[in-house]
Amino acid sequence: MDVLLGLQWGDEGKGKIVDVLAPEYEIVARFQGGPNAGHTLEFDGIKHVLHQIPSGIFRSQILNIIGNGVVLDPIVLKREIEGLGKFSIDYMKNLVISKKATIIIPTHKLLDAAYEQSKGDKKIGSTLKGIGPTYQDKIGRSALRVGDILANDFKEKYNTLVEKHKTTLSFHQYPLDALAEMEEQFFAAIEFFKTLNLIDSEYVVNDALESNKRILAEGAQGSLLDVDFGSYPFVTSSSTMAAGACTGLGVAPSKIGEVFGIFKAYCTRVGSGPFPTELFDKTGEDMRKEGNEFGSTTGRPRRCGWLDLPALKYSIMINGVTQLFMMKADVLNIFKEIEICTHYELPNGEKIDRLSFEISESEVKPIYKVMKGWNCSLENVRSYEEFPDELKAYVDYLESELKVPIKLISVGPDRTQTIQR
Repeated sequence: MDVLLGLQWGDEGKGKIVDVLAPEYEIVARFQGGPNAGHTLEFDGIKHVLHQIPSGIFRSQILNIIGNGVVLDPIVLKREIEGLGKFSIDYMKNLVISKKATIIIPTHKLLDAAYEQSKGDKKIGSTLKGIGPTYQDKIGRSALRVGDILANDFKEKYNTLVEKHKTTLSFHQYPLDALAEMEEQFFAAIEFFKTLNLIDSEYVVNDALESNKRILAEGAQGSLLDVDFGSYPFVTSSSTMAAGACTGLGVAPSKIGEVFGIFKAYCTRVGSGPFPTELFDKTGEDMRKEGNEFGSTTGRPRRCGWLDLPALKYSIMINGVTQLFMMKADVLNIFKEIEICTHYELPNGEKIDRLSFEISESEVKPIYKVMKGWNCSLENVRSYEEFPDELKAYVDYLESELKVPIKLISVGPDRTQTIQR
């Protein structure tokens, strides 16, 4: 089983790469996260954004698995499947869902909003999709799982959890006006949910590995948002690293083969939290416009900055990355000079090239290496040989620093704008 994950703060372009790599695999499996993910694919002039369904769904020969580590919103899933209808996708044949995946219920979303509101100016930038409260209930052993919807006492279990949530919401003085309408949608989606292929996915995954079938585990968000190793507390609620593929699908570590690490040729971040190379000037604004850096899930403008090597090296180390894929090289077309952060300077003047615990707690000053930009369009480039010399120099420098081969470079949103090296 190969694992594909983001190495920054999410939004690296994982959906596009899963779609490009998918023909080499028989199974694509999501292992963590939920509707806070937004995986964008573009082909045949049409843009698709998937939030919960694996990105192999547009390939009819591929089985798509939503694993036990995912938290699922039945309303979003129903809407997403209905959106696939016009593409004649047989989701009953090529989409299966783990009975052990956790369900997001309406009051999880209300709790998410209440918690975020109570933080005032210390907000973490939640997507308000109910992800955090759902993982809280999972860890607290009170959550509902997909398999529960098939039980006769599901409504009873649901009501018990809702009453618990109402106690917390009343403490936060958060209104429940929207709950009745949300519940109506929720239970309609649950009836639809019952018609889907709900399975013990860990057996399907391990039987496939036993039969030498090729599986691609698709991560959501990015490594720097990992609940253990990210910029805590400004993180997501799941394990976004390669290790999360083991717990999120029920696969032994020895079964992991290649680890594909995806990164942008620059950096972006949505929401709050440390971002050493963030640009607050015209350069950052130009980067945002050129890269259309607005969240595919939230629509929020993304914070933009130059590539951060200490952070990238950290993600490569904790994931055991074996191949690198560089995305959105074309966004840097407009710059005559490109900067790369090589070290941080701490408030005491010390220079470091590590993502230490203190980075989250203090302001650090990035130290940059400046390289000449290519300053031309890459729109019609279809091979590495056609790259301008300055882009080749950028790639060569990154490879020498990161000590992992950059095997693929994306120069545009379409499937065809993906250059293999």
